[in-house]
Amino acid sequence: MALFEQVSKDIMQAMKDRDQVRLTALRGIKKEFIEAKTAKGSDGEMSDETGLKILQKMLKQRKESAEIYSQNGRTELAENELAEAAVIEAYLPKPMSDEELTAAIKAIIAETGASSVKEMGKVMGVASKQLAGKAEGKAISDKVKELLA
Repeated sequence: MALFEQVSKDIMQAMKDRDQVRLTALRGIKKEFIEAKTAKGSDGEMSDETGLKILQKMLKQRKESAEIYSQNGRTELAENELAEAAVIEAYLPKPMSDEELTAAIKAIIAETGASSVKEMGKVMGVASKQLAGKAEGKAISDKVKELLA
């Protein structure tokens, strides 16, 4: 089942369960998906790969917001953001472990023939595409720097 249809189905279930936090998060996801489908230059369809990118962006936003709320003493808002983040995380694939990430990036470095930090852009281009949805961009970047240094 496509990601869009799954989210739509889960919205119905959240309504039946009267789960307000889950419902709010799912409606936010569906809104972003619809915007992606109807965006200028779009063909009216949304691939699951695009959906995963949108979910990662939303997850990052929720975590950053929760951190800001916590710093400002607004724990109730931070808890709400983290609860929504947990709902979003359920739709993302399990993140790679540090060992899996290292192995994948070593393979990409070998494939691209990069040998110094100056060639990081070449490695990052391939790594970002291959590891999309499996690891955060910052984690990929840090690991590439570490391995090329």
